[in-house]
Amino acid sequence: MRHLTVLLLLFVTIALGAAEKPSVAGFFPISNQGRMVWDFNPQWRFHLGDADGAWRADYDDSGWEVVSTPHCVKLEPAESSGGRNYQGVAWYRKVFTAPADHLTLYFEAIMGKQDIYVNGKLAATHLGGYLPVIVDLDKEKIRKGDRCVVAVKADNSDDKSFPPGKPQAGLDFCYHGGIYRDVWLLSRNPIHITDPLEAGRKAGGGVFVHYSDITAKAADVHVNTDVCNLSASASKIVVENSLVDKNGRTVARKSNTLTVMAGDTVTAVVSMHVARPSLWSPESPYLYTLVTRVKQGSRTLDGGATRIGIRSVEFRGADGFWLNGKHYRQFIGGNRHQDFAYVGNAVPNSQQWRDALRLKSLGFNIIRTAHYPQDPSFMDACDELGLFIIVATPGWQFWNSSDPRFEQRVYKNTRDIIRRDRNHPCVLMWEPILNETRFPKDFALKSLQITKDEYPYPYRPAAAADVNSAGVRDNYDVVYGWPGDDAKANRPKQCIFTREFGEYVDDWYAHNCINRASRSWGERPMLVQALSLAKTTEEMYRTGGQFIGGAQWHPFDHQRGYHPDPYWGGDYDAFRQPKTVYWFYAAQNKAVTDRNEVGADSVLARLNRPMVHIAHEMTPFSDSDVVVFSNCDSVRLTTYDGEKSWTLPVRHTPEGCSDAELNTQFSAPVIFHDAWNFWEARDHSYKHKAWQKVKMVAEGIIGGRVVCSDVRMPSRRSTKLRLSVDEMGRKLVADGSDFVVVVCEVTDDNGNVRRLAKENIRFTVTGEGRIVGDNAGINANPRAVEWGSAPILVQSTRRAGRIHIHAEVQFPGAHAPQPVDLDIESVPAEMPFVLNNGVKAGDENTAPAVMSAAATAAVTPVPTARLTDKQKADILKEVEQQQADFGIK
Repeated sequence: MRHLTVLLLLFVTIALGAAEKPSVAGFFPISNQGRMVWDFNPQWRFHLGDADGAWRADYDDSGWEVVSTPHCVKLEPAESSGGRNYQGVAWYRKVFTAPADHLTLYFEAIMGKQDIYVNGKLAATHLGGYLPVIVDLDKEKIRKGDRCVVAVKADNSDDKSFPPGKPQAGLDFCYHGGIYRDVWLLSRNPIHITDPLEAGRKAGGGVFVHYSDITAKAADVHVNTDVCNLSASASKIVVENSLVDKNGRTVARKSNTLTVMAGDTVTAVVSMHVARPSLWSPESPYLYTLVTRVKQGSRTLDGGATRIGIRSVEFRGADGFWLNGKHYRQFIGGNRHQDFAYVGNAVPNSQQWRDALRLKSLGFNIIRTAHYPQDPSFMDACDELGLFIIVATPGWQFWNSSDPRFEQRVYKNTRDIIRRDRNHPCVLMWEPILNETRFPKDFALKSLQITKDEYPYPYRPAAAADVNSAGVRDNYDVVYGWPGDDAKANRPKQCIFTREFGEYVDDWYAHNCINRASRSWGERPMLVQALSLAKTTEEMYRTGGQFIGGAQWHPFDHQRGYHPDPYWGGDYDAFRQPKTVYWFYAAQNKAVTDRNEVGADSVLARLNRPMVHIAHEMTPFSDSDVVVFSNCDSVRLTTYDGEKSWTLPVRHTPEGCSDAELNTQFSAPVIFHDAWNFWEARDHSYKHKAWQKVKMVAEGIIGGRVVCSDVRMPSRRSTKLRLSVDEMGRKLVADGSDFVVVVCEVTDDNGNVRRLAKENIRFTVTGEGRIVGDNAGINANPRAVEWGSAPILVQSTRRAGRIHIHAEVQFPGAHAPQPVDLDIESVPAEMPFVLNNGVKAGDENTAPAVMSAAATAAVTPVPTARLTDKQKADILKEVEQQQADFGIK
C-alpha cells in the first residue's frame, strides 16, 4: 500500500519557499523598506491564573513558565468539548531592551478581554478575541536601549458586553484562551504609512487598493496611501507605488510628491493602467505585488508590499454571479473554525497555510469563516491558492438588548475587519451581522451601511446575511437560503447562497447525525458520512442562476462549548488526518491530463490530476458493495488478478441538472455492487494458499486510456510501524512555536495499513524538536492507534536542525510491531527575534507549550462552569429554536 503522506495529498512536493516571511500588519517585507520588524513571539513568561501585582515592572516572574506565542493557555485533550477548556485569567510578561526608537507592539489577536501594561502603566485595554491589538510604545516614552517590561492580562471568561457575547456553555465553538496569534515589534520612521486600525478613519488609513473598469483587455488600479508625520517639522515626501508581476517585471509605476505638515496626515492617490491584466480567480489565482515606498530623496522612510489580485465581481440576482465579466457557475466550499488538536486556536502560520491547501484540495472555491475573522496568514494563503472568502463579524446566536455598548462593539468589529482585510482579492463577501440571531432591523441596516462606507468603490465585496433576519431580504446584496428558494413565489431578488449544508441532525440535544463520524469509528461510519455528504453536496450543484452554491458545515473536526462531543462531521479530524469523505471531495477537482492547461509546476496542476480511490478496506466487516471515488470518465475495478472485472462510468452531471458546465467538475461516487465477498476471499487465502491474489485494483480511465490506479489488499498481521510527516510543502520553521503533524501507522509486511490494530504508540523526539503535550496528561504520548494511525504534533525549537523521531509500541514483545525512526529538518526563521532579558540559559522548558507538574499544581484555576439540569435544558432549547428559525436542515 502507499505511504500515508502520498495518500493524503498528491501535491506534497509543491515548490514553494520553505520558510516564506509572513505578512506583518498588512505588509509583506521588501528590501530597504524603512521600517524594521522583529519576531516578538519567543520567551514570554507565563502564568495560568490570576497573579496579584503581575502588572508591576518589578514583579518577580522568575518562577513562571517560559513559552512562545502563538500560545494556548492550557493544552487540552484532542477531544475537549463541553466546557473542558480553561476559562479565566492568564498572565504573560516579557522584559526586553528596546532595539530602536519609535516602536509599536502588534498583537494579531488575544482571546477575550485584555489589559496590556508597559513598565507598570496600563497602556491598552482591548475587548474581543479576533482582531489586532496595537500598543504604541512611543507614547510610553520607550527609547532605544531602554529596559521595557510588557505584561499582558488575558481573560477568556464569558462576557456579554462584547461580541460574540454568548457564554461558552451555550456556544458552538470554544473561547480557547491566550495570545494565540503572532506578536510583532515594529519600528517606524516618524513619517510613515499609517495602520488602518490605528488611523480609525472611514475607508482610510494604510494602503487601500481598489479598482475600476476591469476587463480582459485592461484594468485601472487605484492606490490610496495614508502617510502621517509625527516629527516636529513639515516634510516634503514622495509616495511611490510600483506594480510588479509574477516574473518580477514592473508593469506600472506612479509617484506623488506631497508636503506633510508636522502632526498631520495626507493621503496620496494614484491610478495605474494595466494592459492585458492577468485576472485573479479560484482557478487561476494570479497575484501582483504592489510595492509602496515613502521616500525623501533616495532614502526610503517606510514601505512594504501588498499582494493584490485584479478581479471584477458582480452579483446579478436571478442572473447569478459574474466573475471577470463571465458567468461563474458554481460555488462549493466549506466553513472553517480555527482550532487544532491540543493547542486550541494557537495555530502557527505554516498550519494556517496548510489548512487553506487542505480546503483547496477538496475542490472548494469558497470558504466562510466561522464565526469570526481568521488569522492574517490564512487570508494570505487563500489569496495565493484561490479560495474566495466570506468574512464574518464575531457572533453566534446572541444579542445583548440590555447593554447598548454591545451593538456599538459589533459595528467596530465590522469596521476593523474591513479595514484589515479589504485588500485581499479572496474577500468576496462580508457577513456584518450576528449569525443565527434575532436582532433589530435598524442594526441590520447600519451594519450594511458600514460595508458601503468602508468600501465606497466598484467591485465592493457583497454584504450577506440570513434571508429570515430583519432588514435583510429587502436590502442586502446576497441572502443565505437553500436550493429551491429561487423557485418560490416569494423568492428574494438577490443571489442565494447556502451558508451551511450537510447536516442531518436528529435533534440539538443528542446530535446524532448521519454526516458526523469520528475517524476512530472506522470504515462503515465514515463511508456512511461520505455518501451522505456526497448527496447533500450534489444538491448544491443543482443550480439555476440565482442560487449560486454553498459551504459545507464543517471540513475540520472542532471543539464546541455546548456539547460534550466535538463536531465530528469534518472531512479531516482535529489533527487534519483525512476521513473517507476527503476522497469524495478530492474527486471534485477536475482531471486535467494536459499539464500545460494549468501549468506543470502550479498548485492547481497538482490538485487537478486524475485520481481514483477505493473506499474499502477488505476486512471481514466491510460492505459487499465497493465504493470508488474518481474524477475520471470511468472506473474499471478488478479483483483476484483480473478474475473478475467491472467497468462503470463516473457520473459528472448532477441529478436534476441539465447544465454540466461547472467550475468544479462534479464526480458522483461509483458503486460496484456485490464486488466483495469475505468468504470468497477466504477461499483464495485459506483453501488455495493464494492470499496474494486477494486484492482490488481500480483504474481511472479518460478517453479510453488508463491514467491512474489504486490498489487495495486486506491487511495481515501487524509487523511494522511507519512514520510520515505532513509538511505539505512547508518546512518546520525554527521559531519555537511552529509545529507539524507526524503520523505513525501500523502496517503488515507489505505496507498495508492494519486499520483494526489496537496499540498505543510511544514517541521519543530528540534534537531540535519536542512533542506538544508530552507528559501533560492529555493522552498525547503514548497515543492510541485509531483506524490504523496515531498522530503527534512535533514543535520546533529556535535552532534549526535535525529532529529525530522514534516510535515504538507501548508494550513490546516478540511478535509486536517493530519500532521505526524518522529524521526531519527544521529551517531557520527569517525574522530576527526579540528575546526576554529575564530568561537565562536553562530556564526554558524542554516543552515550553506545556506547564510543568509543579507549576500546574501551584495554579488555582477558575473552576469550570457548573450548570443545573434546568440551565442545560434552557440553553439547548434556545439553540434548537435559533437553528429552526434560521432554516438549518
